[in-house]
Amino acid sequence: MSHRNDALRAARLRAGWRTVEAAAAALQAHGQRLLDDAHFTVAPRTWRRWEGRQEQRGWPPEETAQVLHDALGRWPEDLGFPTPAGWIRPERQYEDQVERRTFITVTAAALVPGPVEPQHVDPALIDYFQSQLEGHYRADMFLGPHDLIGTVSEQYRLIDKLVRSARGETRRGLLRVGAAYAALVGWLYQDAGDLGAASFWRGVTQEIAVRSRDPHLIAYSLVNQAQVRTDLGDGHGVIDLCEAALDDSDHLVPKVRIMAMQQQAHGASLTGDRPTVDRLIDTANGLIHRVDDDLPWGNACRRTPGYLEVQRATCYGRLGLAHEAGLLWSQILDAVPSTARRDRGVYLARQATAAAAGREPDQALEIARSAAGIAVETRSVRLARELATLERAMRPWQDAVVGRDLAEILAPVTEGA
Repeated sequence: MSHRNDALRAARLRAGWRTVEAAAAALQAHGQRLLDDAHFTVAPRTWRRWEGRQEQRGWPPEETAQVLHDALGRWPEDLGFPTPAGWIRPERQYEDQVERRTFITVTAAALVPGPVEPQHVDPALIDYFQSQLEGHYRADMFLGPHDLIGTVSEQYRLIDKLVRSARGETRRGLLRVGAAYAALVGWLYQDAGDLGAASFWRGVTQEIAVRSRDPHLIAYSLVNQAQVRTDLGDGHGVIDLCEAALDDSDHLVPKVRIMAMQQQAHGASLTGDRPTVDRLIDTANGLIHRVDDDLPWGNACRRTPGYLEVQRATCYGRLGLAHEAGLLWSQILDAVPSTARRDRGVYLARQATAAAAGREPDQALEIARSAAGIAVETRSVRLARELATLERAMRPWQDAVVGRDLAEILAPVTEGA
């Protein structure tokens, strides 16, 4: 078992400091400039101790911690140092304030205080909001999440306001379309890396779906919740939610059944169950030709080329089946349109990880070049996390030229994240 401080070592290499001596000299020079103190020093033996056994590292003095953060973008506890009792990151209070403001913003878009002024609600508004959904789905593929969250959440806010005045079937129709909008906002937050906000909006989706009394939407909302559990690595939670969605599967449209089965396959991959992964995806594949509903939501299986094989390849990657996953990603990427930038980037990152797991680091590096560019462009945290997974898979080569080149390629993604 290695006792090296791999986190600090990786940060050093990303900064271009190839040796301990170079790192100590660079940090010392950085600290002297930052603190305006010519006496600030970092000796090579000190850095060597930092990268050594945990019990020998100690905790750097406060000024040194600030210099490390300024130079490497991380506080000592993120660089492998054992955190002392009572240490509070200097920016933590600010982060708490930002998180609080973000939470207030997220909830304000979903929870409009009432009562609201009654107004006439024309049934044609249902078609209006439904027609906007497809455009939002396409824009998400082109732009990524950040530029859409505000627009879509504001439209949900308007729908929620109209629901309070609408009656009868108009109200039911607005509830149905409102659930679709809430689901999209949840997905956008999930793609942006904010699982707390994503989970909140998935809960809103489920509430609105239940109020609509639409069994297809209720099952869809459970699959939405399962997506968050997948990102949290909770395989059993994913399976529970998808099994609940499929409890009355004979009465669900094929599209919803496909969505629940493929998500359940992700849960099975998280629990190491390959036979169940293949069984679920094969069963879902047998339903694809029956998808013929006109529901405006949940149409990824129609829009995404090779939709179910994408899920299979992703599951194979989790299961450590590098060769099988790599072959599938090669076939899938041949069919992905250039306009689907974010999705293409995610698939490339997963293909690169499969190459690394198959001990083909040079191939992984070449694939990563394209994926990193898309990550910077779209600002997708989901894609950035896939590249972080690739970085971990490439650790056996971190001291080789290919490892240093990868660190350089991924540096803009790390800085952006």
